[in-house]
Amino acid sequence: MLRKNSSKEVDIKKINDILGLSKKILKIAYLLIIIACIYAITLVFKEWKIMNFIFTVIKILSPLFIGLIIAWLFDPVVSFLKRKGMKRVIGAALTYVVIMGILAIIIGTIIPMLSSQVNELVKTLPNILDVMRTWIDAFFEKLSNIEGFNAIAFKEDLFDKLENVGFGITNALPDMVINGARSIISGIGIIIVGLIIGFFLLVSFDSADDLITFLPKKYHKDARDLTNEINTSLRTWVTGAILDCTFIFIITSVGLAIVGLKAPLLFGLFCGITNIIPYAGPYIGGIPAVLVGFAQDPMTGLFTLIVIFIIQFLEGNLLQPLIMSKTTKLHPVTIIIGLLICGYFLGIVGMIIATPLIAAIKTIIIYFDEKYDFLNNN
Repeated sequence: MLRKNSSKEVDIKKINDILGLSKKILKIAYLLIIIACIYAITLVFKEWKIMNFIFTVIKILSPLFIGLIIAWLFDPVVSFLKRKGMKRVIGAALTYVVIMGILAIIIGTIIPMLSSQVNELVKTLPNILDVMRTWIDAFFEKLSNIEGFNAIAFKEDLFDKLENVGFGITNALPDMVINGARSIISGIGIIIVGLIIGFFLLVSFDSADDLITFLPKKYHKDARDLTNEINTSLRTWVTGAILDCTFIFIITSVGLAIVGLKAPLLFGLFCGITNIIPYAGPYIGGIPAVLVGFAQDPMTGLFTLIVIFIIQFLEGNLLQPLIMSKTTKLHPVTIIIGLLICGYFLGIVGMIIATPLIAAIKTIIIYFDEKYDFLNNN
């Protein structure tokens, strides 16, 4: 009897192991199927040029998207004023006036300082280029000691190509200025239309329930709960990103000004903007400042490198975990994959929206997992 019972226990244990293994295999199979589906969709999009069509639609409807984002950002303030007894249209108008006034003051303060620093950098640019040319000459002089390598011919060929590029840019400069002016005017027009649409959306839609009513009644609760969770996730990410980038902009500008780098405000602003891109952003923002620093003066370049390193170390180990870890809670590998995919299809814009997009997708998956328990391993 004891042998029979022990054999049964062993059989049950084996069955449990087999079931556990089969669940893991099924999970891997599901993952492979999802990857295969994504790859197939990518091929279909590329073959049918669907992305071009989508980009065209997005370009046409860009004022609507801008309006939606503005309304989404300002809605908490307008809703707060409404709860205090103010009419929604008056609250929306007051919010617009206050926020636009603050932005105008900030821009009016920063732009003149930024313009003067850019002009100063442009004046010193020839000296910086001469220093860089000296470095290149010294570098190729060392390469000339390598047997079988014609460093002088390679250097002359390189300088010829650079000069051709320079002449090409100079010849194309008038057209670039005209096209740039047209793009700026067009962009300002799109933003103005987006602001108008955003105002009407703020006034028209009292809450997300106004949109949910278009769905069948049985889906109202799920849609409301899911919308609230996605809204919370994205709003906390936006808040964290703004605080993080503002800190980087201010502290980098101050640090670069202390070490004597030309146009510290310009490079600080660039570092702050690019810092919104996880992992790659700090390098994209810091490299130009370091290069200009070394071209300006070796000690300035060294101090610039130290400042960038210290700031990114503090941001990555103190500020970002404090702010961003409470917002997205995404695995680094997931973020990197999202950056690669979104960057491939949408470029820099894709890299910026990758993290909030993945955070929203994760929120949706977690919501349906908790509701339907389709990822449960038990």
